[in-house]
Amino acid sequence: MELGANFAARLEPFLLMSKSAKGAAAAKLIQDATAAPGIFVFAELLDMPNIQELSMSEQYAPYISLLQLFSYRTYRYYLENKNAFPPLNAAQITKLKYLSIVSLATERRILPYSLLLEELQMPTIRELEDLIIDAIYLDILRGKFDQKEQQLEIEYTMGRDLEPGQLEKVLAALQNWASTTACVLEALDKKLVEIAEHDKSVRSEIELHEELCVANLKEVQERLKESKQSNRKAGSYPTGGSGAGDSMDIDDPPAEGNVKIRNRGRGPSEAAAAAKQQRKRNRF
Repeated sequence: MELGANFAARLEPFLLMSKSAKGAAAAKLIQDATAAPGIFVFAELLDMPNIQELSMSEQYAPYISLLQLFSYRTYRYYLENKNAFPPLNAAQITKLKYLSIVSLATERRILPYSLLLEELQMPTIRELEDLIIDAIYLDILRGKFDQKEQQLEIEYTMGRDLEPGQLEKVLAALQNWASTTACVLEALDKKLVEIAEHDKSVRSEIELHEELCVANLKEVQERLKESKQSNRKAGSYPTGGSGAGDSMDIDDPPAEGNVKIRNRGRGPSEAAAAAKQQRKRNRF
């Protein structure tokens, strides 16, 4: 929910009463509205006809100035022009200090304690922090303390009423902001297009690399397959060695071991006769 969204509704009873209040009653209405808790915007009350009539009376003109003070001015302005306003009570002074923090926050996001102490005339940092905490609970601003750096970091504030002639400045600032934002968005769009094109190029390179890897792997596998087939054919038709087609030369003497195997279980004379008979066979 936006800060200060319900502030205008709290002013409604005073708007109704201002339609019939004149003179001293209208002045008293301004005093009550500026001191009432929860009311921080006053432009609608300031525009009411019976309230505007007070500016034509020397006696009640300071009350119009008082309403303008709470609408768009600060506590420092009040201190510098005290004689132009009716005396303020404690509730009015505290409320004006809240509104002064909001005005300072429109100029800078980081508010040093030294600046706040001077602008709000606060005697100690502890009292200043208590004031800011109350403003946060009242939904006037959002921020956080940086006690190490002695400063208040503003995140968000309510909006104050605009001083006459300030609307043109606000419109110019908004137009400048809109122009800057458009330039930033255009630059971001171009960057996104560049990133998309680069990503597409990288993906194409990766896909091409993967296709080359697959083709090379397939070629290696085919070569290995062909090499294995060649080796199998070479093993079936050997050019040398002791394959199944080889036969022993008949002139070669039998191995002694073979003779022993054949002669196993025979006597010495039988073995000798068998060896002699074998040699005769070998001659032929």
